[in-house]
Amino acid sequence: MRVLHFFKTSFPDTMGGIEQVINQIARGATQQGIDVDVLSLTPDLVPRIVEIDGYKAHRARLDFHVASTGFSISAFWRFAELAKKADVIHYHFPWPFMDVVHFATRVKKPAIVTYHSDIIRQKTLLKLYRPLKKRFLASMSCIVASSPNYLATSNVLKKNAHKVVVIPYGLDKATYPQPTPEKLAFWQAQLGQKFFLFVGVLRYYKGLHILLEAAQGTPYPVVIMGAGPVEQELKAQAAQLGLTNVRFLGQLSDADKVALLMLCYGVVFPSHLRSEAFGISLLEGAMYGKPMISSEIGTGTTFVNIGNETGLVVPPSDPDALRQAMRYLWDHPEVAAEMGRRAEQRYWDHFTADKMVKAYVDLYKSLV
Repeated sequence: MRVLHFFKTSFPDTMGGIEQVINQIARGATQQGIDVDVLSLTPDLVPRIVEIDGYKAHRARLDFHVASTGFSISAFWRFAELAKKADVIHYHFPWPFMDVVHFATRVKKPAIVTYHSDIIRQKTLLKLYRPLKKRFLASMSCIVASSPNYLATSNVLKKNAHKVVVIPYGLDKATYPQPTPEKLAFWQAQLGQKFFLFVGVLRYYKGLHILLEAAQGTPYPVVIMGAGPVEQELKAQAAQLGLTNVRFLGQLSDADKVALLMLCYGVVFPSHLRSEAFGISLLEGAMYGKPMISSEIGTGTTFVNIGNETGLVVPPSDPDALRQAMRYLWDHPEVAAEMGRRAEQRYWDHFTADKMVKAYVDLYKSLV
């Protein structure tokens, strides 16, 4: 069996949450004897095809962007050629250009789409896109939601509920590097024995401006790892607030990320908009046994982090509530440690890559 994944970006060019999920599905399915191709766009001069963990990553040239949507002329024929060889097409939503390619190439193969997120920000353009989106989703053999929470709160998914299945995201802890004792000692010396950690791309919906407000006037060290579009705004806000307890580390290696996850006291994840559909870095915190703080936004973040069990859940856009949650965990280390243990057990029970891959492979086979 051959499966073709199609999304605007992919590993190794970028490694956000969706790219991480695609990578985990692709490498896991390959280990189960399925031939996997992943097609994405890139503006860089890189090899058109590269093999990663047994699957092939194909790149089409990114020609231009319109409203954060990448377009590519060569993607039409690259997709058509790869789709001819595939038994199942696996799309990843949202990406309006993908819908255009789907209909323009007229590929008649079983197709599924993983519905990663509603479209939140582009409300005006969404009105223009809505008819195409409706037709695209109607043409799918199956739509996959990443959590029952998102299915219950997405109007789009509820309208298509008859063809929606839930397959939670999963991670393979064995693929994460083990940091050296020297690296752990380095970061411990840099950051101290006790700190809260955020990991992720610095985007508008991550709620980091709320975290900075919450950190004001507290003694709790907060470490922010990652880079992104709002990085300079956040640094300016931190300077304006006079924050001396917040460290911006920028983008670091996976080994550094694991070291920080192992050393941190807890993971704070203040995303306040539904654009945050799940929270892969929140799941990474659970995987490393850390208590979590997240916001209730009706998405998968509260499927990963169960309030008062694996961590604390606060209202979105509420710095006072976030500050109180940080204070509670800080002042109750035994409770925080127990929440961390429950978080790790929940990871092993529900969110391993093996469980996710098996569910997708079973879905592929049922369609073929």
